[in-house]
Amino acid sequence: MFERPIRSAQGNGTPLMDDALAFMNGLYGTAVRLTRDGDAARDLVQDTYLKALRARERFQPGTNLKAWLYTILHNTWRNNRRDHARARVSFDSDTVDAAVDAGRPGVVDRSTPETVLLRALQDADIKAAVDALPEAFREAVWLRDVEDLSYQEIADALAVPIGTVMSRISRGRKLLHAALSTRVATPVVRTGTEGQS
Repeated sequence: MFERPIRSAQGNGTPLMDDALAFMNGLYGTAVRLTRDGDAARDLVQDTYLKALRARERFQPGTNLKAWLYTILHNTWRNNRRDHARARVSFDSDTVDAAVDAGRPGVVDRSTPETVLLRALQDADIKAAVDALPEAFREAVWLRDVEDLSYQEIADALAVPIGTVMSRISRGRKLLHAALSTRVATPVVRTGTEGQS
């Protein structure tokens, strides 16, 4: 996903930022889940590290660096969403229609690391069930089950009480189970005569 930046011989990186680089791929995975776009995810991770670098004096040694970075990532993502919601959207519909009709790569089918991973798993039902989760549940379940953050780390990152985190994870998992159970209970039977009259 990301490669570690090369430091000069003088070792210009701070020990905090050197330690923070170990979390880059995990932050990127979470950013992809939040933004659903690889380029936007890379920008979000870059903004996260820039903000962490600027605020490194405020980090308290001995506290959880990973949770601190995830908190910065989520706050940056929320701020970006809020700012984009306020911005006016303008586009030329003729240009968009022409791009879609021409089938330009990247316009209609945009592959991200997330979609590649889900294709590799070959399980569209899981993807549909996860995508169908309400955002609050999807965030909490993702951070716990994929990023392996503790309840307290998730509470800190999302700025909600730990009880809310536990509730969201429980309810999100139940919704996933219910969605996947109904899909399994009603399998599609293929007869081999599809498309024949």
